[in-house]
Amino acid sequence: MAGCCGNDAKFDGVSAGYRRRLWAVIFINAGMFAIEMAAGRHAASQALQADALDFFGDALTYGLSLAVIGATLRVRATAALAKGLSLLVMGLWVFGSTLHRFFVPGVPEAEVMGAVGLLALAANLASVLLLVRYKDGDANVRSVWLCSRNDAIGNVAVMLAAAGVWGTASGWPDLVVAAIMAGLFLTSSVQILQQGWREFASGGSGDGRRKSVSV
Repeated sequence: MAGCCGNDAKFDGVSAGYRRRLWAVIFINAGMFAIEMAAGRHAASQALQADALDFFGDALTYGLSLAVIGATLRVRATAALAKGLSLLVMGLWVFGSTLHRFFVPGVPEAEVMGAVGLLALAANLASVLLLVRYKDGDANVRSVWLCSRNDAIGNVAVMLAAAGVWGTASGWPDLVVAAIMAGLFLTSSVQILQQGWREFASGGSGDGRRKSVSV
């Protein structure tokens, strides 16, 4: 969403409509974290647990994004950098725990993976639809969109993993999908960190506040 008055300023989140949508996706993600983590542990699914962790990280991300709306560009960029670092840590944790599971035998419960994955996909599609019009904002807003997009992609991947586990009667599809999700977290963190650093560096020349139109 572009800035107003014909300039190229990026949307900074100062909008009553955007705030309402953020609150909605915070509740969606917090609820799905609890559901999916419990289901992932029950089904012994690394992919489900990785996706649950993504829900948890997103709920925190949305909360932080909400807190810094209307702040200076440098403050918003600092928040984006913090979120990029947390996403990097999450990606490394998922990658490491997935690597560990390669050496631990076991087959996840495909039926649980499929059912919970379908519920998570519906939740994330709702979040994506709520936020899609704001996908081209500043680093703070952009990080919210990337997290929501990652969730939707991750849930499709979990569904594919469930089908693979059911078809092969092995845990390999679950681990492969978890590794792919770790890579998605890492690449998204790099995007957020790069844009956040550029905006942090450019924010020193002024307070970075931009006029916005409420929608």
